[in-house]
This record gives sequence, C-alpha cells and structure tokens, in this order.
Amino acid sequence: MPPGGPPVAGPPTGVPPTAGPPTGPGIPEPPPGPGVAPPFAAPPTEGGRARLWLGLGVGALAVLLCCGGGGAAIVGLAVSNVQAIQEQGRTVTNNYYRALVARNWSKAYDQLCADARRRESRPEFEQRVATEPQITGYRVGDVDTQTLTVPVDVTLAGGRREAQTVTLAPDQQTGAVEVCGVR
Repeated sequence: MPPGGPPVAGPPTGVPPTAGPPTGPGIPEPPPGPGVAPPFAAPPTEGGRARLWLGLGVGALAVLLCCGGGGAAIVGLAVSNVQAIQEQGRTVTNNYYRALVARNWSKAYDQLCADARRRESRPEFEQRVATEPQITGYRVGDVDTQTLTVPVDVTLAGGRREAQTVTLAPDQQTGAVEVCGVR
C-alpha cells in the first residue's frame, strides 16, 4: 500500500498480463474493435445524384415517347392519308383516260362516282363520249388534295391540245376515290 493514499489496484497476482492476440509471420492483424474511428466522416454516396438524374431522364424519355409518339402517329397518319389520296386520284384518273383513249366507254363509265352515274346512265354516257372529239393522248398532273381535282393535259385527234380538270370524290361505301366530273 503506498503511503498516504488508497491502495492501487493492479493485476491479480499469479495472472500474467494480457499480451493481446498472437502475432507473427502469416497471422493477420485482428480487425479494430468497438470505438475505433471510421475512415470517413459521412457515408459515401457512390453516385446517388447520378442515379437520381438518370432516373429522371429515363422518366422524361418515357413521357416524351408516350405523348410524342401519339403526336407522331397522328402526323404520320395524316401524311399517309394525303399520299393515299394522291395515289388513288392519279390512278383512277389515269384509268379513266386510258379507257377513253382505247374507246372502252364502259370501262370509263365504271370509274365514275355514284353521283355522276345518277346524272347520266351508261348508254347516255357512251353516246355522249362517242360523239366528242377522240382523245389520243393525255398527261395526268398532281392531285390537289384540298379541292380533290386533277389537271389533265389532253391531246385530241388532229393534234389539238386541251386542258381539262377532273373532279374526284370518295366513294361513301368503299372510301376509294372516283371520277365525279370533267370540265
């Protein structure tokens, strides 16, 4: 007991002091125990913001595809419809004039719309076109999709040229374009 103070506690007698875990070649050091300071002050984010922006970008792209895709489909449908009307209009006009050049009045009559057929029967149509100057050639222009008209440059027998305008109309049952008048 030291003089003037309480006794100092020490290791119990007969117990060797703790030396720690065994160390030596080939033996790794033990991991630090509780109370050891971490190697960093705050938990790492490891690209947390990059993932957030990537997620927002993917979400925006999905919205754009859904909304923009619908708009693009409508525009594509409108363009496709205009092209279909132009193609059908040129085809039916070409078929009509090809039949007139071949003097196949019945086939030309078949290209007419229902309204034109109500105005003029097949025999009346055939009699009228047979007495008109013979068409020997023609050139079909571009269809005006706003007015549904087609300009046609016609060459008549004897070499005289004439500009005609074909009026088109869609068939109410089939949707196909038909010749509804020539002026």
